[in-house]
Amino acid sequence: MPRLDTAVRPAYRPYAVSVGAVRRLSPHFIRVTFVGDDLVHFGTAGLDQRIKVVLPLANLVGGYADFGQDEEAGDWYDRWRGLPESERNPFRTYTVRRIDPVARELDVDFVTHRDPGPAGAWAEAATVGDRVIVVGPDERSAQSRIGLDWHPGTARRLLLVGDETAVPAISGILASLDARSDADVFVEVPTALDAVEIAAPAGARVRWLARGDADHGTQLISAVAASTTENRAVLERAAAPREQHLEDVDVDRDLLWDSPAAGEGEFYAWIAGEAATIKTLRRHLVSDCGVDRRRVAFMGYWRLGQAERAE
Repeated sequence: MPRLDTAVRPAYRPYAVSVGAVRRLSPHFIRVTFVGDDLVHFGTAGLDQRIKVVLPLANLVGGYADFGQDEEAGDWYDRWRGLPESERNPFRTYTVRRIDPVARELDVDFVTHRDPGPAGAWAEAATVGDRVIVVGPDERSAQSRIGLDWHPGTARRLLLVGDETAVPAISGILASLDARSDADVFVEVPTALDAVEIAAPAGARVRWLARGDADHGTQLISAVAASTTENRAVLERAAAPREQHLEDVDVDRDLLWDSPAAGEGEFYAWIAGEAATIKTLRRHLVSDCGVDRRRVAFMGYWRLGQAERAE
């Protein structure tokens, strides 16, 4: 009989890939297709699957220090932290836009601005053949669903809210919904031309909000406030059984993030994007509207004016 592979697989580990294609989707979105034989084992959950894109450093031979990328190392982060600071490759968190293990392809959409950060600048300059390290789930692991925050449980009445950084996650979530889902979706993007194509079921109402010269998040906050007024009866049925207390998270210092486990209930909200905006929306849903906080997932993906914290 053939021997079974009984090795414990890391849930989240590095993949050595290269750029297979680069496509500009809109003024502020670039899609990079990564290719590599090892992607045959990449996790296939989709939804809002978080991954890390580890960027090369010019001062290192081959662009990368050794943090276990050739060993499928589950302790890659500890190894990375143990490196001298000058050898720690910067990394940023992104969402899987598409994974095709058979074709061994992974799509990641990058947001670019006038003054891009290191990942946006890398995407702007990326060319076919560039080598990169991506850290993501291993489908062979029993914990391969690590990095998911979408847990609607039995809910069919859904609210999805995000800015441009949440577009790939919202796209993945919408692709998972069936025709029975009833979803209001609000997405704020820099310009009207950034309303990229999204496949959504018939019951999903996707509303693109072009920011233009307005402050970041103001369009989202106004749209959600109007929606909650219109759907007051739904939110009343999703009310908490007792008074709730929300801790005051300092988004300039601490991570704003909570993705409750799947539960019972008609309503579920998923909101992600700039942390101060998400904090305001969380307070509106939980404190002002009284929605049970166990039915609201909120993720501060980034903070205006700050780089992503790696430690």
